[in-house]
Amino acid sequence: QVQLVESGGGLVQPGGSLKLSCVASGFVFRDYVMSWYRQAPGKERESVAHIGWSGDATNYAGSVKGRFTISRDNTKNTMYLQMTSLRPEDTAVYYCMMTDGTNTYWGQGTQITVSS
Repeated sequence: QVQLVESGGGLVQPGGSLKLSCVASGFVFRDYVMSWYRQAPGKERESVAHIGWSGDATNYAGSVKGRFTISRDNTKNTMYLQMTSLRPEDTAVYYCMMTDGTNTYWGQGTQITVSS
């Protein structure tokens, strides 16, 4: 079955950096667009970034463009999110997501807290 496992979250000071990982299994990773989403307390889950099959095509939410970088390593079935210049408003649970057009799969999420 499809499994998505995020890691790399934690507490970071404003202006700091973190790199998240999402390890995928149960499907042919290189065949699917992958995405990062986040959900802050009391808010709707929102899209952060998406990456195409080969990694060449990427798309970002306006709030993270220029600060976050999405990437993937198809040899390791892993997607990454490099986050820099972190702000308190980036505090959220971050999820990786894959959809095959019929079903949508989510990881368990990893907490990012940006605070001094």
